[in-house]
Amino acid sequence: MILLMIVLFLIGYMCIALEHTTHVNKAAPALIMAVLLWTLYVINAESILVLSPEFQHFVGKSFNISPSMEGWDNFVNHTLPTLPDLHERCISYVTGNQIIEHLGDTASTLFFLMGAMTIVELIDMHGGFSIITDHITTKRKRKLLWIIAAITFCLSAILDNLTTTIVMVMLLRKLISDSKERWLFACMVILAANSGGAFSPIGDVTTIMLWVRGNITTGCVIPSIIIPSLLSVVVPLIIISFMLKGEVAPCTDVADGSSDKTANYVNVKERNMIFFMGVGSLIFVPIFKSITHLPPFIGILLGVGVLWTYTDIMYLRKHTVPTNLQGRINNVLSRIDLSTIMFFLGILMAVAALQCAGILHQLSVFLDESIGNIYIINVIIGMLSSIVDNVPLVAGAMGMYDGVYTPDSPFWLFLAYCAGVGGSMLIIGSAAGVVVMGLEKVDFFWYIRKISWLALIGYLVGALYFVLQELVILPMFQ
Repeated sequence: MILLMIVLFLIGYMCIALEHTTHVNKAAPALIMAVLLWTLYVINAESILVLSPEFQHFVGKSFNISPSMEGWDNFVNHTLPTLPDLHERCISYVTGNQIIEHLGDTASTLFFLMGAMTIVELIDMHGGFSIITDHITTKRKRKLLWIIAAITFCLSAILDNLTTTIVMVMLLRKLISDSKERWLFACMVILAANSGGAFSPIGDVTTIMLWVRGNITTGCVIPSIIIPSLLSVVVPLIIISFMLKGEVAPCTDVADGSSDKTANYVNVKERNMIFFMGVGSLIFVPIFKSITHLPPFIGILLGVGVLWTYTDIMYLRKHTVPTNLQGRINNVLSRIDLSTIMFFLGILMAVAALQCAGILHQLSVFLDESIGNIYIINVIIGMLSSIVDNVPLVAGAMGMYDGVYTPDSPFWLFLAYCAGVGGSMLIIGSAAGVVVMGLEKVDFFWYIRKISWLALIGYLVGALYFVLQELVILPMFQ
């Protein structure tokens, strides 16, 4: 059964990785995989759970016996395996405890993402991002490249790398007319977006996952990873700057794909208010969590509620705005990419099934025995994230090493860096890359020839600095 679960997971993983070849949305195989894995697990749960300390304690409570009491070993070795209702107890434990627990953890991540996506879509619908795009006037290639990368890096840390990439690609369309020339700038946006999102607890999906689960905290992940993240994008920028000369061709008739009809019905004051309230809500989430100790999705829901109230009151005064063009939250929700949410649901629950079955624990033991070094393990995970989606990789690592490493340990911090930055090595290795590939039609093999080696150098330089930081620099000041 364990082998069958592994095979099913690998098949589902392959279907997700080949989304652009099969043209089947990756959410579909993720959901099917999750259902099949949980089905296999619950059917064969008895043979697995009888060895689980958590299940033993669960059953022991019904007999008023705990691991600290005399006779516990006799109960585990003799009484428990012979219970006539053992199979029913296993099903009850899986359906009433394990699924509910993991669904709660998954839901906290999904609600946070949905709230953040709602706020970002609201800002975009009202043209709020023009505050940034309207202030770039330079035509010099080198200067423009550094400006674009700096804005992307900072913006990705506040928003998410997917939304940041979309905004920056739309900006590039207004600044650079030649599509092939725009490819280079757009691909550097990928590197900057992934690197900027890696050090921020709200910047990248994988970092959000680690932060929401309590593996990393805001006060530790930012100072620990910001320099490696900067190096991972600055080093490629320095190298590529030597290849750029002259100015970009004037852009006169390139359509502004970021425009939205709703933005025509709001004035500058209202647009700016929505922008600063939205960005402020995202920035306030880590502060809210540190003050109240409530999960991050509670904080993001507060931001959604405040913006919902403001926009509803705003549109009450705008009687001339057609209902279908009003940027109210209920209209914005229809623009949320629910297929992405369903993908996260499927993949996180699939990994949860592997964790409950003990497969991830066995894998962690294998990695520790065969490799052992946490830094090498994380570098490998980062490289794998450029081939397949980094969400299941990080979810798998969280399941494998749950309880092994304490929060804010070097393992979790380095995992946040490697999983976030490593996806830049291939254009299909991150959400930012997939967006650029779709919007700008960047060729897969062109990216490998021109960008992949730069991304690899930046990734390894940042990783090397993190290792030196943990093993050499920090011990010097302790």
